[in-house]
Formats: sequence, C-alpha cells, structure tokens
Amino acid sequence: PNLDFANAEVPVPQMVADKLDLDKPALPLDGLVTLGLGVLCTAVYWAPVAGGMEGKFLISNAIAWALGMVSLGAISLGSFQTGAILLAGLFCYDIFWVFGTDVMMTVATKVEAPVKFLFTAPPSDTPRDYPFSVLGLGDIVIPGLFVRLMSKVDQVLQPKNLSYFNVATGAYAAGLSACFVANEVFHNGQPALLYLDPSLVGGTLACAAVNNQVSDLWDFSEADEDEE
Repeated sequence: PNLDFANAEVPVPQMVADKLDLDKPALPLDGLVTLGLGVLCTAVYWAPVAGGMEGKFLISNAIAWALGMVSLGAISLGSFQTGAILLAGLFCYDIFWVFGTDVMMTVATKVEAPVKFLFTAPPSDTPRDYPFSVLGLGDIVIPGLFVRLMSKVDQVLQPKNLSYFNVATGAYAAGLSACFVANEVFHNGQPALLYLDPSLVGGTLACAAVNNQVSDLWDFSEADEDEE
C-alpha cells in the first residue's frame, strides 16, 4: 500500500505516550524522520572531519536551510509598511557594520556556526583568507519574509498585469546576483542587504505602479485580510 508520509504515525508504548502527554499512543512519522535527520546532521557537523569546515560545509548549509525554513513558516511581517521599514533599517545596519567596522567580516569568517550559507569561491589568482563566499541567514530570512508577504498580496489584490510574488522573487535573485558580482569584482565583503533591499522594495513598488495599486500595496496588512 502507498504510504501517506505526511499523515502516517508510529505507535509508541502507552507509558511513553503518558510521559509525553500525547492524545494517543503514536508519534508522526514525518516528525520522527525529521528529528533523526536533525540529530544526524548535528552529529556530523560537530564531528572532527579532515579539512575542517571545507569537509562539511554542505552539512552546515543543510542545518542553516532548516533553520531558515522554520523561521519563514513561523514569522510574519504583518504589513507592507512594516516590511519596508524593517528592510530600510537593516539596509543602514548592514552597510555600517560591513563597511564601517570589521565586526561583520570577523563574525562571518571566524565564527563557525550553521547560521550562514557557504559557497565555494570560484578559482582566482588572488589568494583568499577564507575559502568560501558567505551569505548570512538573515540575508535570506528577512528578505524571504518580504517575498512571502507578496504571495499574500497577490491573493488579496489580485493584480491584473504583474504578480507581486514573481516580481519580488526576481528582484531577490537580481539583488543577490549583483551582490556576488560585486564581491568578485572588488574582492571584499559586501553587505547583501545593500543590493537586496532596494531591489525588493523598489521592484514591488514599481510592480504596484504597473498594476495601478500603489496605495493598496502601501496600506496592505494581513490583519485586514484576516478580518475579511
């Protein structure tokens, strides 16, 4: 028979069910598999591996990806104005800490923790102090929440010309590409939000102008959507 992985359950002893305060003596199969993968990834991440982080950066990325997905599912920006103001604040924050101090670069290259994505750097004649290009988890989660909000904007405003979600997704890809290009051209760390935030906010406002919905987008709130 076909296994319904999302809804399948694994029976457990009644004693275990009582200990965990379960409604019935069973645990979800997908939750158990996820737990097992999480324990396995954590064990591999902390295990001494030849080559250090270069030998296990994919595991680090997998853990960071999991943390990012949970965050995207659990957090909501609430409104377009909240998202725009948050991105504007982080735009200034990122620029100051990357260009104004060495704090961000020190944390990114010296602190090894699964809160960033590591990409092997392309071959270059210029020697590198750190063998990876780094993208912080915040550079994915915060803009990602804004992109997720745009999917809800599409559902409510029903744009006739351009999809807000598609434009936001394309704007994120364009901004991130510009960041990586600048990183390779100038050979120094770049604040990703310097490129991502204008692309996202500017792109969605331009999309709203094309759809003749600028005021509707600016005033959009998930609370209003829930009331409807």
